[in-house]
Amino acid sequence: MAITAAMVKELREMTGAGMMDCKKALTNTEGDMDAAVEYLRENGLAKAAKKAGRIAAEGLVAVALSDDAKKAAIVEVNSETDFVAKNDTFQSYVAEVADQALTTEAADIEAFLAEESKAEAGKTVKEALDGKIAVIGENLNIRRFSKASAEDGFVASYIHAGGKIGVLVEVATDVVNDEIKEMGKNVAMQVAAIAPKYTSRDEVSKDYIEHETEILKVQAKNENPDKPDNIIEKMIIGRLNKELKEVCLLDQAYVKAEDGKQAVGKYVEQVAKANNANVTIKGFIRFETGEGIEKKEEDFAAEVAKQMAGN
Repeated sequence: MAITAAMVKELREMTGAGMMDCKKALTNTEGDMDAAVEYLRENGLAKAAKKAGRIAAEGLVAVALSDDAKKAAIVEVNSETDFVAKNDTFQSYVAEVADQALTTEAADIEAFLAEESKAEAGKTVKEALDGKIAVIGENLNIRRFSKASAEDGFVASYIHAGGKIGVLVEVATDVVNDEIKEMGKNVAMQVAAIAPKYTSRDEVSKDYIEHETEILKVQAKNENPDKPDNIIEKMIIGRLNKELKEVCLLDQAYVKAEDGKQAVGKYVEQVAKANNANVTIKGFIRFETGEGIEKKEEDFAAEVAKQMAGN
């Protein structure tokens, strides 16, 4: 059977695979479109396994929220290059993964990958991922997901820099209006910008306080060997408070504060009072694309030489 340009075009549109790959698939399957799709999938899966050794450190963070904003999910999906991260196909896929995470009962990433895909019936999430690797041509990785809920309020969300950073904030409130929602988004922006470790001092462990106190004590004594212990103790308390203001969200200086000094907690109280509301920031989740992943530095000239040598 003669393979026409129209057939190749149709298969490309169906699969997103390369022109020559589509032509080869149609030739090998004697023009059977369904068989050609399967051929590409099978070969794509083989390529996916080969690509799995490459480091995927770029990508996107995405969020999905229920209609009432009481439940939310956040995911990080990695690609090898920033170029692919900007691809519409990849971005749509990441949104599908976030939607999957919103309703998942999986406790970890392994269980998540094993469950049935909502976007592609008859496939697991892992099988759908492998299919996207075949189409896009890079190693992709669903790295992590997390969920937030606020039955007594809402979940605020914020995506920074097109998906480089994503944040969910759990807001407990007895009033939900535009001003309260804006406050929630502003707090989420704060988390994205300043990256706190804790919501409030109540979350800070005793071990952390003791560890930091010991470090600060040594620093203070080395800097001020002649000062008495009672002065050193006051210095330690002051330095510890300063450090906690940096790592605890509600103690941080609010980035939009007009005076540059107002704490996030005070800003929340101000908005709550203005709206006759009882508001509590219960917690937050912050994902940053590629954090903790060691990016592989490639020698481009050496890579080209290696490819030319057939390796």
